[in-house]
Amino acid sequence: MRIDKFLKLSRLVKRRTVAAEMADVGAVRLNGRTVKPSAEVKAGDAIEVAFPRRVLAVEVLSADERAIKRGETAVHVTGERRVEETERPW
Repeated sequence: MRIDKFLKLSRLVKRRTVAAEMADVGAVRLNGRTVKPSAEVKAGDAIEVAFPRRVLAVEVLSADERAIKRGETAVHVTGERRVEETERPW
């Protein structure tokens, strides 16, 4: 599944267009690399998402669209850190 769609379905980001824009500006990392919105996500991957005041790190438990829509847990939060206003996380 595409990372922009995954971020939306897992409810880490409210809209897919916002997730795509975040990936375009480099605020999303997949397994330590910045990626495009079309990058493929699979179970076991590590995702880091930089929000304006925090960076959230998650592990992908399921990348199956149907299972996520049925309510299966998609991610496990592995870490979160606060970011100062003047600091750019990436």
